[in-house]
Amino acid sequence: MDLKANRRREWRFELPLPASIEGKLPLGNKFKEDTTIHNISSSGVYFCLDSGVVIGSKLNLVIDLPKELGEGKKTLKLCIGGLTVRLEEVDKKDKKHGVALRFEKQYKIISED
Repeated sequence: MDLKANRRREWRFELPLPASIEGKLPLGNKFKEDTTIHNISSSGVYFCLDSGVVIGSKLNLVIDLPKELGEGKKTLKLCIGGLTVRLEEVDKKDKKHGVALRFEKQYKIISED
């Protein structure tokens, strides 16, 4: 029986939430790209990007939170930064890469209403 050890310290939740990613590419060019989160935990997030980020890239993430969290009255966004810790080739044709981002400690929740 072949069982893979789960090295994660916390649960990951499969939450397809819309998000916007901002950062700098290896040559210093700034970018902003919209994506959808594949999964999220208390320490990180996984999503796909077209942009050519590298391991160690500092990225800022803005996640559109479900309206239910704002009691249906407010549009809430979670703003958090982090470092790219893993890249995976997802689709050669589209040149998308899976990106694992480890969160920094500081975050903000903002209301747009």
